[in-house]
Amino acid sequence: MTLEFEPVSDLSGPGEAKSNLDLLARLFPDAMVDGTVDLDVLRDLLGEDASSPSTEAFGLRWPGMAEARRLSTVPATGTLLPKPEESVDWDATRNIVIEGDNLEVLRLLRRGYTNKVDVIYIDPPYNTGNDFIYDDKRTTTQAEHETAAGQRDEEGVLQTGVGSDRAEDRKAGASKHSAWLSMMYPRMLVAHHLLKETGVIIAAIDDTEHARLKLLMDRIFGAENFVASVTWEGGRKNDAHLLSPSTDYMLIYVKNISTLSDVRWREPKPGLESILAAGKKAWEDSGENESDATKIMKEWWKSLDPNDPRRASEHYNQVDGNSGRPGVVYFRSDLRSPNPRANLCYDLLHPETKQPVNMHPNGWAFEKSRMTQMLTEGRIRFGSDETTRPTLKRYLDETSTQSVLPVFYMDRRAASKRLDSLLGKGIFTFPKDESVIARWVNLVTQSKPETLVLDFFAGSGSTGHAVMDLNAADGGNRRYILVQLDELIDRDGYKTIADITRERLRRAGAQIASKLTLDTAHVDTGFRSYRLASSNVKPWDGSPDQLNLFKSVDNLVEGRTTNDLLVEMMLRLGVDLTTPVETREVAGSTLYSLSGVLFAYFGTQMNVDRANEIAKALTTWRDEDPTDVDTTVVVRDTGFIDSAAKLNFAAALEQAGFTKLRSI
Repeated sequence: MTLEFEPVSDLSGPGEAKSNLDLLARLFPDAMVDGTVDLDVLRDLLGEDASSPSTEAFGLRWPGMAEARRLSTVPATGTLLPKPEESVDWDATRNIVIEGDNLEVLRLLRRGYTNKVDVIYIDPPYNTGNDFIYDDKRTTTQAEHETAAGQRDEEGVLQTGVGSDRAEDRKAGASKHSAWLSMMYPRMLVAHHLLKETGVIIAAIDDTEHARLKLLMDRIFGAENFVASVTWEGGRKNDAHLLSPSTDYMLIYVKNISTLSDVRWREPKPGLESILAAGKKAWEDSGENESDATKIMKEWWKSLDPNDPRRASEHYNQVDGNSGRPGVVYFRSDLRSPNPRANLCYDLLHPETKQPVNMHPNGWAFEKSRMTQMLTEGRIRFGSDETTRPTLKRYLDETSTQSVLPVFYMDRRAASKRLDSLLGKGIFTFPKDESVIARWVNLVTQSKPETLVLDFFAGSGSTGHAVMDLNAADGGNRRYILVQLDELIDRDGYKTIADITRERLRRAGAQIASKLTLDTAHVDTGFRSYRLASSNVKPWDGSPDQLNLFKSVDNLVEGRTTNDLLVEMMLRLGVDLTTPVETREVAGSTLYSLSGVLFAYFGTQMNVDRANEIAKALTTWRDEDPTDVDTTVVVRDTGFIDSAAKLNFAAALEQAGFTKLRSI
C-alpha cells in the first residue's frame, strides 16, 4: 500500500490536550472509553493517592483557574512570520526575537523546544495597576470576576463587613489578582515544558504578587524544587511613608532538583585581583612587616563603600609574613575537628614555648602527618603562647569562588543610565539590569558556554543584552529567545515596546562587536526577528471561493510566501527555528533542505511529470549527504493537479526509501 501524506494539522505536541489524552491512553488503556477518560476508573487505577472530587485540597485557588489551565493545553493556531529586514545577520545568528502575545508564542515554540531551555528569566508585570494588559482573548469584566468569586449575585454586590470602608477595595483587589494569576498560569505551565530537567527558572517580582507567585510556582514546578527567594535591594527612597519600597525579589526553581544533587552553584569572588593587590601593597608599604601590613589592610577594607561587592571577602584581612607566603591575604580559620576522633587528638607544640598548645576536646582538623605538612608550609598561625589555640591560614587566592547569598544590593538607576546612553534619555523607563541578569544566568548554568536562555517578558531586551555580554566575556556560544508583546508606546519614533527591544539589541550588539578580540570574534551579536500572525494557510469556511476547485488550488493567505510557510511547517513539526536551511530551484519552485533530515516543497500545479522530477531531485539531494535518521518530506496539500499526481509522487518517494510524508 502506497504511503499517504499525513496532514501536519493532525499532529500534536507535548502538553497539548490531544497528546495528554494519548499519553493517558498508553498508560491506562482501561480508563479510556470511546476516546474519553473515565475519571472514576482512572482514580481506581491510581490507588489511594488519587483524591475524590469532594476532597478539600490545599493550595492556591482563584476564579478562572480552570479556564487558565485549559489555555495551556490548546494547540497553537498561529504562526511566526520571518522578518529578515529587521534582523541582524539573519543567516548566521542563532538568537531569536519574537513580537506578539507570549502565550500563543510559547505554544508555538513548545513542539520544537520542549526540554531544550537551560534558563528562563522573566520579569512579568508586577500588577501595580498600570502595567497589566494581557487578556488572552477574553473579555472578562471586573463584575464577572466578582460573580465567579461569589461576591456578586443577580441582585447586586454581596460583601461581608459592610461597615468596612475597604470592602470595595477588597473586591477590586480580588478581581485584579485573579486576572493576573489567570494570565500567568498558562504561560508558566507551557514554560515548564520548555525547561530541561536541569533547567532553572528565575522570576522577578515585587511585594504586590510575590506571595501568590510563590504559591503558583510551587504548584507548577513543585515546592520541592524551590531554591530561593532572592532579595534585591535597589536603592533607598527617603520620601517613603513608612518603609522604603526598594526591594524586589527573584523566585528561583529548578525543574528537577535531584538532577543537581552533585552540583554546587559558585561564582568568582568579586574584585579578587584588587584585594590581592591591596595585600601586596600593604606588605610593601609596611616595610615587609606582617603586623603593620595587616593594620594597613584592615584600613583599606574600612575605606570601601558599604555596598562595595568586595566586602563579601572582608574577613580576609590578614597579610602573611615571612613564615608563610609574604604579602598574601588570608583569614584565620578554626583548626578544631567538627567531631571527636581519637586519631585527631595529639600534642601540638608551640614554636616558642615548646609546650603543647590548647586543643579543643574534639581534637584537630587534620591527622598528625597532614598537620606536620601544614606546619612546614607555614600555614599554621600560633598565638603568643600555648594558651591560645592556633588557627589555619586560608589564603584568598586558593578560595577564589564563593557561594552566593540570597540578598544583594544593586542600584537600579545604573541600568537606566546605561540604557539612556544607548538609546536616548527616557526611551524606556525602569529597564531590567543586564549585569544582574548576566550574573544569575552565569551562576545557575555554572558558566556553561552552550546554553539557551528564554525571556518571554522581554521588555527592552535586557536578557538578550546580558547573554551577549556573557559571550563577549568568555567567548561562549550562549543564545537567547526573547518574546515581547506588541504593546503600543509611540515614543520618539518607536511605535511598540518590541521596536525598542530590537533597536536596543542592534545597538548593544554593535557596541559589543566593536570591542571583540581575536579570541571572541566569533561571538553572535545578531538576531532573527519574527512576528506572530495568523496561519499562512486559509482556514476552510465553505465559502464559494473554496467550493470552486480551481480557486482552491492555492490555499496560501494572500501576501504570504513559501518562506513564511516553511517557518510554520518547522513550528508544527517541532524543528528548531535556527536549523540551517539550504535551497534549490526545482520545477519552478523552491525545494528546501533542513540539515538533510527534512525536505519541503511548496510548489503548485504538480502533475505526474513534475512530481517525478521533484522526487528525483529529492532523492539525489538526500543521497549527496546521507544521514542515519528517517527523512521527512513535506508538501502543500493543494499543490497537486489531481490525485493521480499525488499518488504517483508518494509512490516514487516510497520507492526511494522515504518513510515520512507530510502535507500542509
